[in-house]
Amino acid sequence: MATNHEANTALSDVAARQLANATKTTAQLSTISPRWLVHLLQWLPVEAGIYRLNQVKNPRDVRVACAQRDESELPQTYVDYDEAPREYFLNAVSTILDVHTRISDLYSSPHDQIKEQLRLTIETIKERQEAELINNPDYGLLANVADEQRISTLTGAPTPDDLDDLLTKVWKEPAFFLAHPLAIAAFGRECTRRGVPPPTVSLFGAQFLTWRGIPLVPSDKLPVDGGKTSIILLRVGEKRQGVVGLFQPGLAGEQSPGLSVRFMGINRNAIASYLISLYCSLAVLVPDAIAVLEDVEIGKYHDYPDTYK
Repeated sequence: MATNHEANTALSDVAARQLANATKTTAQLSTISPRWLVHLLQWLPVEAGIYRLNQVKNPRDVRVACAQRDESELPQTYVDYDEAPREYFLNAVSTILDVHTRISDLYSSPHDQIKEQLRLTIETIKERQEAELINNPDYGLLANVADEQRISTLTGAPTPDDLDDLLTKVWKEPAFFLAHPLAIAAFGRECTRRGVPPPTVSLFGAQFLTWRGIPLVPSDKLPVDGGKTSIILLRVGEKRQGVVGLFQPGLAGEQSPGLSVRFMGINRNAIASYLISLYCSLAVLVPDAIAVLEDVEIGKYHDYPDTYK
């Protein structure tokens, strides 16, 4: 219906917008992170959801000799296996997504409501996956560091000396440090104070601080308690006897490795349900594949003189 406004000589913005189509974004979820740990691990398919880690029991008892130019007797030896190896069972991160059919029928343009609901739910599940890879009391990184691979900071704040000490624990082909962003910032402050700003490296289109050529990879899943956190150093890959991720291949409704989405049906209230499951675990193949720097203080700052000569 046309209306007359004495004060207006042309169509107003408010009225014109009634005939305009607004460009709508998909739903933005602030909790989504890059999940670098998941990207940097090697993922191994696991048959029947079980991964048995076999180790050698007597590595230092294996006898060998450097042959001399004589007929000296060669040593006899054998390599024993652990008779009770550890078995890793895949853990499920799951939920049931409910979408009313009226919503999906009427309000799916320009964005499909079911796809958007699935996308946001899957992102949340993947965030929980990374949190479990770090913090799970059974298979998480922090729970599987051997006692001899744990060290504490020298003065509280993470210094270059601390990270050098950590590198002595995982000196065989270390892959990356894993730290909370606040811990990386604290390390950067200590480097600045010493006049040794850490160089950066570009990985996956993102910039990372490095120390001794090893990138410091951020993850907000590392716990911060009382102003303190931990920094992990790990070696990755099966061939390097490092840390590996585990997943179940060939799932019904598989969307990506270890992730399945299955339609469960529509109930009498016209609500459609979808079962979303992600099966994963993590294994540390040998103890020296991972080490942790503990008691890392993230709240220390330095005062600098504000005078000039």
